Amino acid sequence: MPITTQQLLQILQNAGQVAGVFVPVLNTAMSRYQIVGAKRIAAFIAQVGHESGQLTRLVENLNYSADALRKTWPSRFDMNLANAAARKPEQIANIAYGNRMGNTASSDGWRYRGRGLIQITGKNNYRACGEVLGLDLIAQPELLEKPQHACMSAAWFWATNGMNTLGDAGNFDAITQRINGGQNGATDRQALYAKALKVLA
Repeated sequence: MPITTQQLLQILQNAGQVAGVFVPVLNTAMSRYQIVGAKRIAAFIAQVGHESGQLTRLVENLNYSADALRKTWPSRFDMNLANAAARKPEQIANIAYGNRMGNTASSDGWRYRGRGLIQITGKNNYRACGEVLGLDLIAQPELLEKPQHACMSAAWFWATNGMNTLGDAGNFDAITQRINGGQNGATDRQALYAKALKVLA
């Protein structure tokens, strides 16, 4: 049962005009990756809703203060580096994501920063996702900012990481852990999930 624009707006009230753009591409992506049934769809919509600022942001916002840098990446930013890099998104990305996730060139962190509805991050993930979707994301990482690819990359990441099974079990915290690597934004994610379950019931 595909999701309707009205349902999507009941769950993600801030999506506004873009809801209509996203509904058909969300339904195509969810169908391709077996994100079907109220439990899976509710968990998926809640997570992508949180990650994308309710479908309004398809590129990671890296405009961090020095304090936020220390909190988010304690092993990457000491006090001096955090103060020097604060509010410089490109520099932050290259430090935070440098020399990991397949990023090798000094600018790769920024080039392969989080994009799509579930922020695909790092050259390795861009490569793997691009191979499956038939897109050259290494040459054109910004393709993940287009709604259809933003949705498809999120559904691919979801299915590849076993989240349908977690959704069936109602294990929402474990889904958050796999997407976020922690429980950042857990309160907002949970609230969207509760709303989605109610709307889709």
